[in-house]
Amino acid sequence: MPTLVAQPTRISAAGTKPKLIEEYIGRVNTKTDGVSVAHMHSPQGWEEPGQTPEFDEFTLVLKGLLRVQHKGGHMDVTPGQAVIAHAGEWIQYSTPAEGGAEYIAVCLPAFSMDTVHRDQ
Repeated sequence: MPTLVAQPTRISAAGTKPKLIEEYIGRVNTKTDGVSVAHMHSPQGWEEPGQTPEFDEFTLVLKGLLRVQHKGGHMDVTPGQAVIAHAGEWIQYSTPAEGGAEYIAVCLPAFSMDTVHRDQ
């Protein structure tokens, strides 16, 4: 039988400004280890610490601009575009543009503080 996920769990985010994370599927809301699906609402000027996660992260931008720093530079991801951050690669997300950004993040396996490996 399918499982209804009636509502997300709000999770505190790392970074320079408050960012709203609504986890629909993942370790917190559904006790799912294999994948996490979250809706992010990020304000202008938000920046999180760099990280080298053990999971792949698939991000689809719905509104605004998401900047993805990587070892070779950066890319700006805009509405209708997506980016894949591969496990083991250093990345850093930010939302520098006016209005911030809204996006969906899918992590395989599910996001975990033990496997994100954030910079100190």
